[in-house]
Amino acid sequence: MRIAVTGATGLIGSALGRSLKADGHELVRFVRREPAGPGEARWDPARGYVDPAGLAGCAAVVHLAGAGVGDHRWTAAYKREIRDSRVKGTAAIASAVAAMDEPPATLVCGTAVGYYGDTGDRWVDEDAPAGEGFLSEVCVAWEAAAAPARDAGVRTVFARTGLVVSAEGGAWGKLFPVFRAGIGGRLGNGRQYWSHISMHDEIAALRHIIDTPALAGPVNLTAPEPLTNREVTAAMGRVLHRPAVFAVPAPVMRAVLGEFAQDVLGSQRVRPARLLESGFVFRYPGIEESIRAALEA
Repeated sequence: MRIAVTGATGLIGSALGRSLKADGHELVRFVRREPAGPGEARWDPARGYVDPAGLAGCAAVVHLAGAGVGDHRWTAAYKREIRDSRVKGTAAIASAVAAMDEPPATLVCGTAVGYYGDTGDRWVDEDAPAGEGFLSEVCVAWEAAAAPARDAGVRTVFARTGLVVSAEGGAWGKLFPVFRAGIGGRLGNGRQYWSHISMHDEIAALRHIIDTPALAGPVNLTAPEPLTNREVTAAMGRVLHRPAVFAVPAPVMRAVLGEFAQDVLGSQRVRPARLLESGFVFRYPGIEESIRAALEA
């Protein structure tokens, strides 16, 4: 298949690209600069521009682009960048797809379990309503921006991803050096649930979505059994053979991270109901095996 990907240089996008190319698929990477060759196409999400030639002949579009949530302190300007990068980018891709005479059959829009807000110890699946807070509001607007593609009859899937266990980047990538140094530990009281997924299963799930026409709408990309931050901390210590006795008190996190701290300290106990119902099988459902897989990647 010919598949277009935005955010192709990011943590998930680059891994997805490698997986697709290894299996012989043709990959089109959307970039903001001048394309370097036939495998790239230009887009400008802020202006709503997408080169239609890059979408021509594609069976699917996987839209993963967006400013990193934890890359900077949440000033008013950066919160606007987080929201705009997702909403405007999604609107640009969805509108471009909808305008085609022969659009791709599938649009996979990467969103996040932040949609559900803080769920405490309550289980949620794809039927749960949106929560409260900035990230939840962003996710709602993000998904709504895909309406043009959905209204045009394109199968549109919202891949609501949890914390991806990877040593190469993302939030988890920042944890590995801390735990290797022997100074890792729980965050806040450690009772908040972390809905995680191994990088291998994240990529396998995205490809499963592309290949499964019955899947549409929200699909949670998280391991079947989320764990508390305290349990994750203990697992990191065991796998890395390091003590994990330190703790970062909630007031310290709020002082360092500002508003973002409430999401780090928040709890999300998410079940991947639709993924499991569609027959997807996790290779690394447990946290320790996910951590080991990240170290071997």
